Amino acid sequence: MIVKGQKISDRYQIIKSIGEGGMANVYLAYDTILDRNVAVKILRGDLASDEKFVRRFQREALAASSLYNQNIVEVYDVGEDNGMYYIVMEYIDGKHLKTLLKKRGKLTVSEAIDIMMQIASGLSVAHDQYLIHRDIKPQNIMILENGLVKITDFGIAMAMNSTQLTQTNSVMGSVHYLPPEQASGKGASLQSDIYSMGILMYELLTGKLPYHGDNAVEIALKHLKEPLPSIREELPTIPQSVENIIIKATAKNPKNRYADAKEMYEDLKTCLDDNRLNEDKYVLKYPENDYDETKMLKVIKEKEKEEQTDKKKVDAKKSKKVKKEVPTEIKKQNKFLIILASIFTGLVLVITSLVILIPVITSKSQIEVPDVTNKTLKEATKIIQSKGFQISEEQVEQASETVKEGYVIKTNPVAGTKRKKGYEIVLYVSLGDANIVVENYTGKNFSEVKGALEAQKIKVLREEQELEGDDTAEENEIIGQSIEAGQRIAAGDTITLYVADKSKKYPDFTNGEWNEISVKAFAEENGLKVPEVIYKEDLEKENGTIVDQNPHEGYTIREGQSFRITVIDNSNVQEDNPDDDSNWH
Repeated sequence: MIVKGQKISDRYQIIKSIGEGGMANVYLAYDTILDRNVAVKILRGDLASDEKFVRRFQREALAASSLYNQNIVEVYDVGEDNGMYYIVMEYIDGKHLKTLLKKRGKLTVSEAIDIMMQIASGLSVAHDQYLIHRDIKPQNIMILENGLVKITDFGIAMAMNSTQLTQTNSVMGSVHYLPPEQASGKGASLQSDIYSMGILMYELLTGKLPYHGDNAVEIALKHLKEPLPSIREELPTIPQSVENIIIKATAKNPKNRYADAKEMYEDLKTCLDDNRLNEDKYVLKYPENDYDETKMLKVIKEKEKEEQTDKKKVDAKKSKKVKKEVPTEIKKQNKFLIILASIFTGLVLVITSLVILIPVITSKSQIEVPDVTNKTLKEATKIIQSKGFQISEEQVEQASETVKEGYVIKTNPVAGTKRKKGYEIVLYVSLGDANIVVENYTGKNFSEVKGALEAQKIKVLREEQELEGDDTAEENEIIGQSIEAGQRIAAGDTITLYVADKSKKYPDFTNGEWNEISVKAFAEENGLKVPEVIYKEDLEKENGTIVDQNPHEGYTIREGQSFRITVIDNSNVQEDNPDDDSNWH
């Protein structure tokens, strides 16, 4: 069991649990060597005891650690500590794409295209090294407040295999994005990631999944046999160029899909150009049902066989009932009364037995929670565990005037109550008598104030705010606070200190004051990558005019970040000139 403060491999100190899944638990941890927060994912359950899976997990996670792209969550370390297999990753303070979908329902076309381009950009780096993710879905895509998208779970996803379709608990979320070739028992390829991306794009635009079923097998069969519903039938305003990308990405036959993520990225990049919006509907070149049904998963065959067997049994029972002679009404009534009397007598006996026996059984099987007040954390843990209880990962810190710092104030459940063996006990640990009067921190240095407050066990949060009007502030200077001066707070309480946001932001490149040369100079000055330039024809605008950018105005600039601009280029367009008679014959 992982508890707060525990160190993994004597390096990663656990801060708190931040997520649980079918394959692993995720913890926020502090890297004591490199002085940074990280996310530690620890394998759980049968996966950690499966040697074959563990070897594959370590190998694939190490391969994933070689990937570097702003759209991929970076893998820092892979290891094992006392039988716990873990992977250490970049900590992302964002939300899952699934959370955004639940909140918004569906996204706009431009939003969906932007997200898909970022996913394709990240995957193209992996595909260049022939690394396949194998589990692209909204739960494995993080999105930051500034709109930056991050693909996560490369290490674990790549260690998965198609036999996991039988593990319903862990695969029901993934089967909605499962490529037909994997459902039919074939191995995954680069095009498998493309299929999952196509399903994800469909979901972003419609707010729902294309295939549904009562179980993983039923959904997998639909991926194999049913054509994808037309997105334009549901959303007629979707450009044909956008639907064409989904059609090509979600083709049943991998030969009909994009070769890799880079090819899909190039198509996404131009799909909203004016000259493509009403292009012809994409027609697949190869037959769609080009998969070997004899190699379909054994579980699918067994499922169908079981259903047929059950049907035969039901039919046989019905047939048997038909052949029996129908008894007289008197025999029916007598038989019904006998059955009813038997049921009533049985219920009386069962209820009587439960009333008498349950208190006796439960009182014997339950243990009294010991009183560990004023014990050290170590002593309390030892006493509670010796009684047969577990110590909960949740640990509550509170200020106390009567209990010394670091000693136990109370437990939950409280001492003296009875609980079953193995029950988890929550410990309340004292922070000491620590009532503090809040000062006016405005104008002071954030780091100095934070250090002083944390020494008194106050939790300090930093929040950056833009200055208003002509206000100025030094780097790291506090410009406000969440609790007013003069109020009293206790150890364990939280205060937010507001600091001037001194980070550089993207300007509006489309305001007419910028051109391609000045934007490239801006990128060089701010440590950004050379901007990607998309050229677009528009005779109503002057050559060289910048009409779009991504990230947009106001987004924070991050060193090494890539961005793109759309520039008008009419050099290949010949305008009609009434004074030019060179075309007359």
